Amino acid sequence: MNTNVLSGLRRINAGRFWKTLPVALLVCVSFSVPVLAQEKLERAFKTLTVSGRGVESIPTTLSRVNLGVEVQGKVAQDVQQEAARRSSAVVALLKNRGVEKLQTTGINLNPVYSYNNNVQKITGYSASNTVSFRISTEKAGILLDEAVKAGASRIDGISFIASDEAIAQAQKQALKKATQEAQQQADAVFGALGFKPKEIVSIQVNSASPPPPIMVQQGSYSRNAKLSADASTPVAGGEQEVEASVTLQISY
Repeated sequence: MNTNVLSGLRRINAGRFWKTLPVALLVCVSFSVPVLAQEKLERAFKTLTVSGRGVESIPTTLSRVNLGVEVQGKVAQDVQQEAARRSSAVVALLKNRGVEKLQTTGINLNPVYSYNNNVQKITGYSASNTVSFRISTEKAGILLDEAVKAGASRIDGISFIASDEAIAQAQKQALKKATQEAQQQADAVFGALGFKPKEIVSIQVNSASPPPPIMVQQGSYSRNAKLSADASTPVAGGEQEVEASVTLQISY
């Protein structure tokens, strides 16, 4: 056979081989991809999801108090000045007693009206200055009495809270309890079914927020003028609950 003809046939066969090679590779890949996807799908479905809840109770050792001075009179300037004078005395007392987070929460001066035959008339003025602060619950009752003696005429409310350090520690304990409970649930399920857990696929912390303060109804600690001079306002805190929830996804 002519040498040129043989050379041409070789080139044709080589071209056919290289053209068909990518097709063969694609065929191999097309078979391998579904297998890998199926394995991943099986692993994704072979999981157990469990949730645990943890609760930690802590004492409320701090009281957040809102109190103020309210004065009424005929002349606006006189009323405002008297309210300022009494408020200054109350604030000085609070600073002397070392309260925490002391701040002014309101300063108001409003006219007082009377109505006669549908006619509105100003009969005087009312001024109020209010502050809030935080103090140890065991000292709150005595301090409230001292504040009233210094010039405070209204106690708008009191709430009980735990210290920041106690809340932070309780959050950790609640999370630990929630995780342990979720793990115990998983062990019980796997044990009942005869499955062996492999690994934790995901961990989700659903909640571990600080608890809201325990509120006392406004006016519950208003000073009663008929109480004897030796009477002390009773203030008793309670307990706050710090709650956490953890969800685990475990493969098997």
